[in-house]
Amino acid sequence: MEEIRIETNGRLGPIDSSRVPRFSGAATFARLPRLDQVDRADVALVGVPFDAGVSYRPGARFGANHVREASRLLRPYNPAWDVSPFEELQVADAGDMAVNPFNINEAIETIQQNALDLTAGGTRLVTLGGDHTIALPLLRAASERAGEPVAMLHFDAHLDTWDTYFGAEYTHGTPFRRAVEEGILDTEAICHVGTRGPLYGKKDLEDDRRFGFGIVTSSDVYYQGVAEVVAKLRDRIGDRPLYISVDIDVLDPAHAPGTGTPEAGGMTSRELLEIIRGFRGMNLVGADVVEVAPAYDHAEITGVAASHVAYDLVTLLAANAADLQDTGGSARTAGHNDGGAPAGARAHGVVPGGSRKLHGDPLAGTALGAPEGR
Repeated sequence: MEEIRIETNGRLGPIDSSRVPRFSGAATFARLPRLDQVDRADVALVGVPFDAGVSYRPGARFGANHVREASRLLRPYNPAWDVSPFEELQVADAGDMAVNPFNINEAIETIQQNALDLTAGGTRLVTLGGDHTIALPLLRAASERAGEPVAMLHFDAHLDTWDTYFGAEYTHGTPFRRAVEEGILDTEAICHVGTRGPLYGKKDLEDDRRFGFGIVTSSDVYYQGVAEVVAKLRDRIGDRPLYISVDIDVLDPAHAPGTGTPEAGGMTSRELLEIIRGFRGMNLVGADVVEVAPAYDHAEITGVAASHVAYDLVTLLAANAADLQDTGGSARTAGHNDGGAPAGARAHGVVPGGSRKLHGDPLAGTALGAPEGR
């Protein structure tokens, strides 16, 4: 079947859905061209069908293609940002990495090398998992490309800084402990967002604080509000090279039932998207969206949420490129104005400072700001 694509500014975009029905044709992310159909890509979306590191419900190996199918309804213009991301950047779907499902160590090495290969020409990666084990090799590659440890914002119900499971050092619950130990994270600029639920003990939080992590719980997001949380996160990260890792279980199961380790009391998809929109101008160098397990999804609720998160991460990269072009290379403060209200929040009338303060400020109270007793 002929592919009738939108082409703007010399960039090959998605299939024109006004001429080819959305439910037909190959399911690349947002119906974008494959990597082999373009000369080069500014941003590549790549799948990692791997879930050998899970500790509870499996199935995230099928997540990337589920997200691609759910992304068929995405459109070229993102009004929340006033940006057409596929016009600003050449974005392409790089397909899936082929990783060993029976050998975690080999899989990690393969993911790291593939990420380095894909980013060799300056391409930025937005990766679709897969379980959270894959974040470690992706962080290794991001740090190597940046030439320094990277800052990280980790959206998740869980800390993922445990030491081992059943003696195994590499699982979906341990990647960020390993990353700190390997020196690939800037420990002055790392934070969990959206955590909640029971832990094994208070030592989990003590260890996490010792590694340098701040914590913004899902309750903090609820009581503080998006604008305050964004302002504090921006202040903490600054202009450092930033990696964003999104475990879809950061969302409440009402918004993301299709995941391996669901926890009640999570963020809404609206809150997550608005927080990401508040990062406009931050120095994003890579991102992932992981732990989508289609077997537990209903009516593509989780897949749709994950596809929109990935779309907004791509838009963040495109908005930064557009802002840099408009301002001659000095746009790193975009979105951090109006008293800290994110750009997306301003568009919808959110006024910073209007939220309740019952839990104490996120990021306040310790070396990196994890609230005492969290």
